[in-house]
Amino acid sequence: MLNVGSQWQRWDPHIHCPGTILNDEFRDDDAWPIVISSIESSTPRIRALGVTDYYLTDSYEKIRKFKTDGRLAEVELIFPNVEMRLGVSAKSGFVNVHLLVCPDDSDHIIQLKRFLSRLSFTAHGDSFTCNREDLIRLGKLTDPTSQCDIDALRNGATQFKINFDRLKNTFHESAWAKENILVAVAAGSGDGTSGINRAAGFTLRQEIEKFAHIIFSSSPVQREFWLGQRACGETELRQRYGGLKPCLHGSDAHKEARVGKPDLDRFTWLKGEIRFDALRQACIDPAGRAFVGIAPPATTTPSQVISSIRIENADWTPSHAIPLNPDLVTIIGARGSGKTALIEAIALGCDSVPKGTWQSDDSLNSSFLARACSLLNEEKVFLQWGSREEKSLYLDGRNTGGFPSFPRARYLSQQFVEELCSANSASDGLNAEIERVIFEAHSHDERDGALSFTELRGLRTERFRRAREREAGAIRQISMHIGTEIEKERLVDTRDQQVKQKKQQILRTQADRKRLVFKDSDALLNRYSELQGIAQTLRKQIENLKKRCRTLENLRDEVANVRATVAPEMLRQSKAHNLHSGLSDQQWEDFLLDYKGPVDEELERHFQRVNRKIKELTGEPPCPRTDNSAIINAKADLNKIRLATINAEIVRLEGQLKADQRVRKQYSVLSNKISQETSALQTLQTRLDDARSAGERRRKLQEERNAAYERIFDAIVAEQDALEELYSPLKARLEEASGTLQKLTLSVFRNANATGWAEYAEENLLDRRKAGPFKGQDALIEKANAELKPCWETGTAIEAKNSMIKFIGHYHRDLLAHAPVPWDEHARFRSWLGNFAQWLFSTNHITVHYGISYDGVSIENLSPGTRGIVLLLLYLALDNADNRPLIIDQPEENLDPKSVFDELVPLFLEAKAKRQVIMVTHNANLVINTDSDQVIVAEASPAPSGCGLPRLTYRAGGLEDSSIRKAVCDILEGGELAFQERARRLRLRLQS
Repeated sequence: MLNVGSQWQRWDPHIHCPGTILNDEFRDDDAWPIVISSIESSTPRIRALGVTDYYLTDSYEKIRKFKTDGRLAEVELIFPNVEMRLGVSAKSGFVNVHLLVCPDDSDHIIQLKRFLSRLSFTAHGDSFTCNREDLIRLGKLTDPTSQCDIDALRNGATQFKINFDRLKNTFHESAWAKENILVAVAAGSGDGTSGINRAAGFTLRQEIEKFAHIIFSSSPVQREFWLGQRACGETELRQRYGGLKPCLHGSDAHKEARVGKPDLDRFTWLKGEIRFDALRQACIDPAGRAFVGIAPPATTTPSQVISSIRIENADWTPSHAIPLNPDLVTIIGARGSGKTALIEAIALGCDSVPKGTWQSDDSLNSSFLARACSLLNEEKVFLQWGSREEKSLYLDGRNTGGFPSFPRARYLSQQFVEELCSANSASDGLNAEIERVIFEAHSHDERDGALSFTELRGLRTERFRRAREREAGAIRQISMHIGTEIEKERLVDTRDQQVKQKKQQILRTQADRKRLVFKDSDALLNRYSELQGIAQTLRKQIENLKKRCRTLENLRDEVANVRATVAPEMLRQSKAHNLHSGLSDQQWEDFLLDYKGPVDEELERHFQRVNRKIKELTGEPPCPRTDNSAIINAKADLNKIRLATINAEIVRLEGQLKADQRVRKQYSVLSNKISQETSALQTLQTRLDDARSAGERRRKLQEERNAAYERIFDAIVAEQDALEELYSPLKARLEEASGTLQKLTLSVFRNANATGWAEYAEENLLDRRKAGPFKGQDALIEKANAELKPCWETGTAIEAKNSMIKFIGHYHRDLLAHAPVPWDEHARFRSWLGNFAQWLFSTNHITVHYGISYDGVSIENLSPGTRGIVLLLLYLALDNADNRPLIIDQPEENLDPKSVFDELVPLFLEAKAKRQVIMVTHNANLVINTDSDQVIVAEASPAPSGCGLPRLTYRAGGLEDSSIRKAVCDILEGGELAFQERARRLRLRLQS
């Protein structure tokens, strides 16, 4: 009752034996023992044998006698292959047709002979039926010299030809034949359909091949044709030939040396149990069930295949091992029959069940382990792998380590799928799975040492994200400078007016000073005024030099700070950002930033020069004089006299002007005022000149900012290109795909939240109450979406820059007009202008994303059921890097029957060719139309004591097992219908 189901086994469907009616080359007097021994010792071992003879079953009956006597122990199936010649000429004879007969019924030989007796051949004015007596009679009439029955039989068989229409009609008229005979036709050119004259017999050839269930050919080209992989596709094959057909090949032995040894070692392999129904299943699924070659198709890796499961110490289920097929295993049963118990036990043995499963207190939890936890004691699950490795775990989870980093299987429980595909949850979990598949699609050499998709994406895009950050920082600094220059530009008229007013003020003060009259001291006064002017000039020079000293001191402090703090921190950040540089700590020291030249020495030289100049301009005070004579000669060049000497002479002259203290005091006040105002005028003039050149500086800064903005977009585009390359393996897989996979698309794109960008300005930076184009709500949002968003999302870096320049050109003045701060409040306006510029050139609202769409709909907008399809697409068709068993509990949940048939069936057919798939299902299509290799039927009965766990039992086998097919029909809704639909779709004349 526990069969591993469908596995590849070697068949020889076409083998002759000693005494075969035609072309008997078995020369040895005792050939039969040699033939039997050759079959028994064949390599690979023959497990099913089609014993062939022309028109009769004598060889088949004799082989059966050997089997009954204990020979051919490993040959589990022997069936008749009756070879006939149609009345259709081929290149070197006549087209051969074979009747492969199911031996299951005890009277199958009698029934076969009855069927053959209905076939006739007309010759010599008489009709001959297909039996031994008539073949002998035909042989003797054809050659009267043939007196020996054996010679007459061979002669008659050579002459006997079956009319194709008669064969076809007789077959269709016989219910027994339709149920028990599969028709095969040779495809070769000598005695097969390829030898039929194309001009005269194309239609006849097509009709013969359409009538046949099987093609006898070892040619790879023929096999590809009959699988719809050549010029004639699957649809056309079904229309013209009634469906796809398996190609089989036998040794066609007519002598001892050929027994079990086909040409070129082209053995026939059928996938299924060793029973005639496996041949029927091969007609249903030729691609998956039949193969001609040295070895069967390689599918799963032994170390990644669970070969059996058993549960020990459990009085509620037998402890014998349940063998598991290496390909597709489906578990069916009524509700509460133990399906989930079995699949969860398998997942547990693979370390694929989360630790929290046993702690769940959700009464609606469908987990068997969660619901049965309180009733479990010493029960253990034992899994054996194809590599003979065995693992055991307690069912109550006591020796599990939680969800491991590397589970031995991928387990999709109902709860897991519901969480990933729920309509109420974000698609983060599903996106994470997509990213895992993308990551694993890259070879280890392409992963740059990363252990996850997030890490790999960071490695591939970090350079560009850091470039964006650097340029964004540069834009912030440049914008601050631009704001300062704009403010200066706006002050040109004010500064100009201030300079003019200051000049007038100085002129008025000078005129007032001239009006002051000293008695007999005009010359003295003029000398005093001249010295005051020279002194003011020297004081200004010394003041500027002292400012320079302070600046040099600040610069020296900055140099020290860079060396002590900034450069080491930059080095630490660089090392952190470039962990895989391979540089040693000593080599990294070469990257410690320092100044290009000897700045310490240069600063010291500047200090010394400035101090010397200050000392030089100041000079040493002269020695006091007792005679009050002039300190400075009247003819001396005052421009060469130092400040200390001039100050001393001024003091001396002030002493001589004591005659009129009141006038002298006024003169001194006015002179000081003139000196101060002249200094202020110089400062104002400097600022005016600076303001007048601010426009040119602003334009250059704006060009720098535009260039930085372009470089930001260069980085964004480069990041997009990096992601395109990162996702390329999956995109290439999707572009090459067919069927359901064609509905799945992946794209990398920029997303610009222009609305959010504009909303921030409307809410935080603009006064929308003011009159202007941006008055009211959403005016800026509308323009941003219309004029900036397209270039932000699809434009090149240059196009994005030009789009922003154009936008600023159109709206800059209008936007400034909506400033919430008055222009004349310089400090507040400067602060607002900096924030405004930082917002205007920000790119934080522009991000690079990838998107998954299914049938044109974004994954975020899919229904839970369709998200489930996407999830299964990932695991079944795209996750090529994962060859672990895939364990799924009811993948059809939330899907309509049509979606199951159209979307999931092709996925399971593809997946089982590369990994073991084990699933629980209630859907007949997922059992039948996926051509499940093993069906495990779960059954439950009440616990003997009336409490505790029910008694669970299991039986297993392939779909070629009629009892399994019956269970499928009885248990699964639509089971019978699914069998019939499959036969109708494939245009088969087979029973379910």
